[in-house]
Amino acid sequence: MRCPKCASNDDKVIETRISKEGDTIRRRRQCLQCGFRFTTYDSIIPADIYVVKRDGRREDFKQEKLRDGIRMACWKRNISQEQIENIVRDISTQLMSLPQSEVESHYIGELVMRALRNIDEVAYVRFASVYRHFKDVEAFINEINKMPAKETEPEGEEKPAAQGEATAEDAKPEESKP
Repeated sequence: MRCPKCASNDDKVIETRISKEGDTIRRRRQCLQCGFRFTTYDSIIPADIYVVKRDGRREDFKQEKLRDGIRMACWKRNISQEQIENIVRDISTQLMSLPQSEVESHYIGELVMRALRNIDEVAYVRFASVYRHFKDVEAFINEINKMPAKETEPEGEEKPAAQGEATAEDAKPEESKP
């Protein structure tokens, strides 16, 4: 590896660590010429995957583009960068495991929507609105109606009131005492 300080090709590996996912190796190196220490990363270069767009164009699959689309859908939501990276990594792994080298863009979009639906419904609807080209509010409403309903409290049971919140008991008129 070439030293970033003196450009010498002589170095030694001081420390090696494998990432949690097992797909990257981090190496600390020291230049034997000048003693400068630097870090390198070894990772697998995925096979060429081509995305077939709706209009028939083909382009290289880029994780950055996928990450940016997910990040836009998750903007100002309580979704960590780690969760976004996990989605990108999972989808990339699924695409690399496919037998063909060409993947239609709608397949990738469906994978993203499935992942976002499990994490955050608002991010899911945001992504779906762009991916499915929603033209009006009616399209948003239809998509939201297709989503499974959240669990509600069983009938007859009341949810405990938060501090300072009125309850059904508070609404009853007080009985006058003689």
